[in-house]
Amino acid sequence: MADLFTTSLGGGTPGERGSRVVFCHGLFGQGRNWTQVGKDLADEHRVLLVDLPNHGRSAWSERVDHLEMADAVAALLESDDPVTLVGHSMGGKVAMALALRHPERVARLCVVDIAPVDYGRSGPFAGYVAGMRAIDLPTLGSRAEADERLTESVPDPVVRGFLLQNLRRDGDGWRWQMNLDVLGDQLDVVSGWPADALAGVRYEGPTLWVRGEHSDYVTAEHEDAVRRWFPLARQVTVKGAGHWVHSEQPEVFLSVLRRFLD
Repeated sequence: MADLFTTSLGGGTPGERGSRVVFCHGLFGQGRNWTQVGKDLADEHRVLLVDLPNHGRSAWSERVDHLEMADAVAALLESDDPVTLVGHSMGGKVAMALALRHPERVARLCVVDIAPVDYGRSGPFAGYVAGMRAIDLPTLGSRAEADERLTESVPDPVVRGFLLQNLRRDGDGWRWQMNLDVLGDQLDVVSGWPADALAGVRYEGPTLWVRGEHSDYVTAEHEDAVRRWFPLARQVTVKGAGHWVHSEQPEVFLSVLRRFLD
């Protein structure tokens, strides 16, 4: 699987070795999406921000596979130094799969606004892909122009800004930093869940589910699936947040995560 780019922050209290906290981002994100949360924890913990395969500065591959991504992140971890693993959306599925396949490397698990289910839909992401693909990069003059061209398909300026973090200068032109072709063609895999491959296994460690009040990614109908694989899971709903809980309500999310870490 692809080599992963990572960013380390902090190291814990001077003279002490803080526990390790590893963050996995969602679709079209990158490790730096977790930078502020990571910095806030870095005074007490060793923080690792991971660019998942086909994202950020990590290597590209020819397919999307939750299990392969989970194993790639697991290769960064050690059984004698188990981590708190935090994953949002697609990164939450990677984190879940990792905890199920490599439980000795995960001391506790925090899943942000995603369930271990096949959603059977890509939500708004298909529209995002279409909008990004419609931008003719060879004729693009500026990032502001890209923002304007993306407005019709992605009307939310916050989401547009999130997507355009992936737009990078390439000589005199532009390129998408993430593997837009593979990710865009395999949205059905991203929205899926490898239930058969993970049948019969459970993660018995402490598990926290954080969902946004206004999100439909984690609902009561998903509780059986959560309990099937994560029997010790408890759920916290963050008021005033949608799917991007940690960016929409950062202070509340950080407070919830700190309590879980303590």
